[in-house]
Amino acid sequence: MIPLLQDFRTVILADGDFPKQDIPLLLLKNARRIICCDGATEKLLMFGRKPESIVGDLDSISEELKQRFSPILFQNPEQETNDLTKSVRFCIEHGWKEITILGATGKREDHTLGNLSLLAEYGKTAHIQLLTDYGVFVPQYESAVYESYCGQQVSIFSLNPTTLLSTQNLVYPLEKRRLTSWWQGTLNESSGETFSIAIDSGEILVFRKY
Repeated sequence: MIPLLQDFRTVILADGDFPKQDIPLLLLKNARRIICCDGATEKLLMFGRKPESIVGDLDSISEELKQRFSPILFQNPEQETNDLTKSVRFCIEHGWKEITILGATGKREDHTLGNLSLLAEYGKTAHIQLLTDYGVFVPQYESAVYESYCGQQVSIFSLNPTTLLSTQNLVYPLEKRRLTSWWQGTLNESSGETFSIAIDSGEILVFRKY
């Protein structure tokens, strides 16, 4: 069963909107280690925490902070991936495979969509979740049961339009349904303490409101 919120101790802080709500802020406060995308470093310091590592192409961090944190800077100049991708790979390479991503939404919408797509790409290699101020995204590759509560808002995004989905304990059930557009699985609702999603192949993203 997939818990409503998994308290993963490795946090990656991206350079989107800094969290404002209690749940993501509590995870950031209690994180065992924080990996910063370079542009998020100053925000983390203002929050009162220091990064364990700063990862990225280092084009969004001041010279003063580069000098101050030079022992923990990990520069990756290649431009095929963004700083969040570099940070996820950095964590996996170091064996930190229970990852919470914060600060990955807001600002530019194209960055938000790109960051969400990372979950499906790396979720088979690591246990990964992405928290916003409203809820949590997780990738799913096989049938799964989720902890929930009656009335919890749930959205399902199918990344492959050929994937067949069936659900139980959602107000608007799906029965061997293909979601050919992202909007088709949104704005559903749990009808109990758990709900389940069965898929035949591919991958989906599941969003649950706190």
